[in-house]
Amino acid sequence: MSRLDSFIRRMKAQRACLNLAADKTRDIPGPVLELGLGNGRTYDHLREILPGRRIFVFERQVQAHPGCIPPEENLFLGDFRDTLPGALATMKERAALVHADYGAGTPEYVTEMSAFLADTLPTLVKPGALIISDYPIDGEGWTALPLPEGVQPNRYFIRQA
Repeated sequence: MSRLDSFIRRMKAQRACLNLAADKTRDIPGPVLELGLGNGRTYDHLREILPGRRIFVFERQVQAHPGCIPPEENLFLGDFRDTLPGALATMKERAALVHADYGAGTPEYVTEMSAFLADTLPTLVKPGALIISDYPIDGEGWTALPLPEGVQPNRYFIRQA
């Protein structure tokens, strides 16, 4: 499979998982956490499918499309390991939905980040919250949910806290 086809498949999987998560968390109050802004496409999609929901974005350095940059009060700049642990003080409420896209890096980085997020996110999410990610994050007591139809296993991951 070409890299372009793989990218398209990943984006379709991401969109399907986010749309499913938006439907399943619609009645759970609380903000959304976007871990990794990138170009801002996913953030823009979250704004569209969850209108009125506050979205907190965590990004090392903003390089997004100008129309896809969150308001300063919703943006945490720096490494996740530095910004996530104290985020609840700003958020004031635990999250109903998390999208984590952190796969750019070495396998060691991905393994380390998955473990860090599994340890840290339980303090930031409500019971029943959904965690959508490009790599598995297995918080204690979380349940792996089935992927939407058409999404290949291990392409994307859905966990429920």
